[in-house]
Amino acid sequence: MNVNRRHFCGLAGGCLAGGLLGETSSTLAEPAQREGVDDSIAKDVIWDLHCHLSGVSGDTAEERAAQILEYADRMGVARLVFFMGFPWSYNPKPDDLRRQNDQVMQALSKWPDRLFGFAYVSGEYPDDSLREIDRCVADGPMVGIKLWVARKCSDRAIDPIIARCGELKAAIFQHTWLKITGNLPGESTPMDLAVLARRHPSVPIICGHTGGDWTRGIRAIRATENVSVGIGGGEPEAGFVEMAVRELGAHRVIYGSDVGGRSFASQLAKVYGAEIPQPAKKLILAGNLQRMLQPIRTEKGLKS
Repeated sequence: MNVNRRHFCGLAGGCLAGGLLGETSSTLAEPAQREGVDDSIAKDVIWDLHCHLSGVSGDTAEERAAQILEYADRMGVARLVFFMGFPWSYNPKPDDLRRQNDQVMQALSKWPDRLFGFAYVSGEYPDDSLREIDRCVADGPMVGIKLWVARKCSDRAIDPIIARCGELKAAIFQHTWLKITGNLPGESTPMDLAVLARRHPSVPIICGHTGGDWTRGIRAIRATENVSVGIGGGEPEAGFVEMAVRELGAHRVIYGSDVGGRSFASQLAKVYGAEIPQPAKKLILAGNLQRMLQPIRTEKGLKS
C-alpha cells in the first residue's frame, strides 16, 4: 500500500515538530501507534545505512548517538550504521581518522544491539587506511568502511583498500556526487565508482547519494552489477526510487537517511511514497542491507 498525501504530510510533519527540530520525549510510541504512518510499512523492519554523529548536539559520541536513537525510535528505525565522527574535515590525516573511528566505536560499545559502524578511511593514505581497517574491522567491531573525498576512487591507489575489504567481507560505502559548480578536490563521481567497480567485480560496493544527480548516477553504475545505490541525503524527489528500481532492480537499492544532516522523515518518504510494490520497499528499507552485512556478521559471530 502506498502512503497517501495525508499520511505523507503526517509523517514529515511529525518529524519536523518533534524530531530533529523540536524537543524530544523519553516516552516513545510503538511504530504502529505513530499518527500518520501506514501500519503496513510501520510494522516492517527498517535499517538505516547512512548515519553520522554530526548535526546534533552533545559533547560525547554517546550523547549524540542517544539523541539520534531517540529520533530513530520515533520513526521505527531499528538498526543504524554510523561512520565519521566530529568535527570532521575534508581531507583528514591518519590521526584524525583514528580519532573519529574511536568516537564511533564508543557509541557502538553502548548500543551493540542497535548500531553498526563503518571505519572512516582515506584513499589519500592507503597504508594508514589498511592499518585502520585491520584495527577497526578485522580486530574490532566494525563491519564496513566509508570512503569520502581526498582521492578519487577511480585512482588505482584505492585498490588495496577495496581488496582488503573483499577479504574481510566488509561493506564499502563510497561517497559520490555530481556538482554543477564542480566537485571538491578528490571527490568521486558515480562514473569514477564504475571504473573502480569494474576492477573489483566480485566486491559489493555502495554508491553513496547515487551521485546527488540521481538520474545520471543511476545510469553511470547500471552496468556494474556489484554496485548498489544508497539513496540517503538530498531532497525527497519524486521518481528517484522508482527509476532506481526500474533500472537496477530493487535488490540494488538501499535506504539511508544521512542523519543528522537530513531527517529520517524526508528520507523515508522517498521509499514510502514511491510507486513500487510493497516487497520492493521491504528490500530497500532493510532486506538489502541485511543481506550485504550478513557475511561479515557471520564471520564475526554476530547474532543480534
